[in-house]
Amino acid sequence: MYTTSSILEVLTSVKVSVSDPKSEIQQLEYDSRKVRQGEKSLFFALKGLRDGHLFIEDAYRKGVRNFVVSDRGLDADTYVGANFIWVEDTLVALQKLAAFHREQFMIPVVGITGSNGKTIVKEWLHQLLSVDRRCYQSPKSYNSQLGVALALWEIQQEHEIALVEAGISTSGEMERLTQMIRPTIGVLTSLGTAHADGFDSKEQKFAEKWQLFEYAHTIVAPSDAVMSGFLDERCYLWGQSPEDKVYVQSLEPQANHTLAHIRVEGVSHTLTIPFIDKASVDNVLTCVTVLSALGYAISMIQERIAGLRPLEMRLQLKKGKNDCSIIDDSYSNDLVSLQIALDFVQQQNQHPYKSLIITDFIGSKWNDKFKSKLVSLLNAVSFQKIILVGESIQQIAGDLHAKVHSFTHTEDILSALSALDFAHETILIKGARKFGLERLGQLLVQKTHDTVLEINLKSIEYNLLQYRQRIPSGTKLMAMVKAFSYGSGSFEVANILQFNKVDYLTVAFVDEGVELRQGGIRLPIMVLSPHEDTFEDLLSFRLEPEIYSLRILRAFIAFLDDRSVDDYPVHIKLDTGMHRLGFMPEEWEEACTILKSTLRVKVKSVFSHLVGAGNKDFDDFTDRQVNLFRQEADQLEKALDYTVVKHICNTNGIVHRPADHMDMVRLGIGLYGIDTSGKGLGLQEVGMLKTTVTQLRHLPAGETVGYDRSGILHRQSKIATVKIGYADGYDRRLGNGVGKMAIGGHIVSTVGNVCMDMCMLDVTDIDVVEGQEVVVFPDIVQAAKDIGTIPYELLTGISSRVKRVYYYE
Repeated sequence: MYTTSSILEVLTSVKVSVSDPKSEIQQLEYDSRKVRQGEKSLFFALKGLRDGHLFIEDAYRKGVRNFVVSDRGLDADTYVGANFIWVEDTLVALQKLAAFHREQFMIPVVGITGSNGKTIVKEWLHQLLSVDRRCYQSPKSYNSQLGVALALWEIQQEHEIALVEAGISTSGEMERLTQMIRPTIGVLTSLGTAHADGFDSKEQKFAEKWQLFEYAHTIVAPSDAVMSGFLDERCYLWGQSPEDKVYVQSLEPQANHTLAHIRVEGVSHTLTIPFIDKASVDNVLTCVTVLSALGYAISMIQERIAGLRPLEMRLQLKKGKNDCSIIDDSYSNDLVSLQIALDFVQQQNQHPYKSLIITDFIGSKWNDKFKSKLVSLLNAVSFQKIILVGESIQQIAGDLHAKVHSFTHTEDILSALSALDFAHETILIKGARKFGLERLGQLLVQKTHDTVLEINLKSIEYNLLQYRQRIPSGTKLMAMVKAFSYGSGSFEVANILQFNKVDYLTVAFVDEGVELRQGGIRLPIMVLSPHEDTFEDLLSFRLEPEIYSLRILRAFIAFLDDRSVDDYPVHIKLDTGMHRLGFMPEEWEEACTILKSTLRVKVKSVFSHLVGAGNKDFDDFTDRQVNLFRQEADQLEKALDYTVVKHICNTNGIVHRPADHMDMVRLGIGLYGIDTSGKGLGLQEVGMLKTTVTQLRHLPAGETVGYDRSGILHRQSKIATVKIGYADGYDRRLGNGVGKMAIGGHIVSTVGNVCMDMCMLDVTDIDVVEGQEVVVFPDIVQAAKDIGTIPYELLTGISSRVKRVYYYE
């Protein structure tokens, strides 16, 4: 057990203020929004894109009484009863504590790194080793400087082996990870091109990754990935050399598996690997070699790898039957990944009720400490019902606040599914892989065709932070979620923005705002271009209208007069040059007079829209817009005799016009990963439109494909029909070779006209199988250019019949 006093002995403090040296520490926290057991937490005020010191007060309100900080000017006396430890660098202090905690365990620690395959190898090794060992694995992709520290803290006395993933993207990062993890067994999965930009050469990248194995007594890797100068007696390699410990003599791909003929310690074996793609086969061979290095017999290894399946390594949010939302996290179950999933559940407010389906924890010791922590986590969420699956987990049934249903096997709950009466609720499915809860998820999810738009909610958070670091502290941020969040989905995206504390949301129409309110969004919502027919809904759902003309201003005041409503919040739109909506300069004096003379409305903000903030050719025009806006905003404030929020910068304005950020900025397309600034912001792609190959056919030269015989084949060709057409939002202009899609990393072109529900691709030069996944827009910016439009149009044009699947990595 750690206390404030014992942690002080580990950390190098420069100053302390301790009220209770015996205060117990169980949790490490760095995000005040996710604090669960505040009274037993140690909060690290990290300085990154956001300064953790700004959230100490929030953490304190949630019960945290132990803090590690670096701001010397912090007044600890403000926080009665709290313990403060000052250090030079809070991240370094967190890493030092994690390293100390790891040193307490004399168990095998497997450190896994590589360009690709780290997480899948870690997950598969956990599945293979948990059969006979209490195996700890770092959760999901916790492989960064922060993630590794948090992951190591979760290793407990009950664990017999630990699997820890380490990821780097530039030189100098691995040293600190090495000192924390100190693996006894090292695993290098591959050395590809991922993250290559952070290194001067392939040799430098390899040396950096190899540094993780400084303290390892055994190193597992594919022999063709290891550079000759690094080979030593610790290497336990697999590959096609007779000198390799696992000598792969040949691979024979079959219809749905691969036969691997291998030789280990002079004995030949044939393994059946349940995959045919090269990446999966390589990852399995890495796992086989790790188990061999640990002393497992090949016969036992074969028995275990037969149960490996492709892993969906992301928490996913899907639309379910009976107006339910399904959060599918059914591939793993440990306390850390459970905490992540429960945090995500707490963000979902689109339904009045929440339910949980959870299985036994494989590899965990069901002692009082474990059960107490599990019960505390589950009771912290207001679940209406909790379904327990397995034998051990039934021990906590009597301690849960929710209504409990218990089942021993997955088959039992499948049989009783209709009786559980799921409707109008958010359902979290959380289970160990051996229980196969994905079968349950398939039954609960609403059926659609195979074309899906995958939305990475974590990328939205990341992109939001990239822009937040560009605006001054105290400047508000309004996020645009109009047009179904640029095609990404409304309340799902709004939920993540609300959780990340944006100041305002903006929608195009009142019904979009109503949907957000009904989905549990409490943030202020501005509605663009409202009309008289929607005023009642504006009032009922407390939506704030944009007022853009004298006609709408008078009509809205008259509406409020009829209902005797005062001080209703409104936002005033000025036309400074866009000439779309807004008060013209010649109307402005009259508008100010009306606003001054009424008590019915309260002006919350005044704003305008820049025409070409991202184009230097328009800088003079943009300057004129800003100057006119400042003059008219000043005129308004003088008329009203109070200050209002002023905003003119859109996404490009945030980047190109830092002097014009004013009181608030509006973030739109950049939030969704489209960077039109020309500044190389490094945004992350948010949406990926995917479909599948329905059928393959071989056709001779001279044949045609599609309507009007427009797709003429000039050679013997292999044609793939894929399940997307113009009814799904795939523009007809992308037919006849203009559009490009990606299959297995290869770029292929369309053939013939785009049909309503399908289109055809020329896949002559690549290996393809029916049912294979297809990425529809490998480069959406280029696709837009190819047909003379903008990415906005392609994003917002994706049909509502295309299923949105949300995930959080």
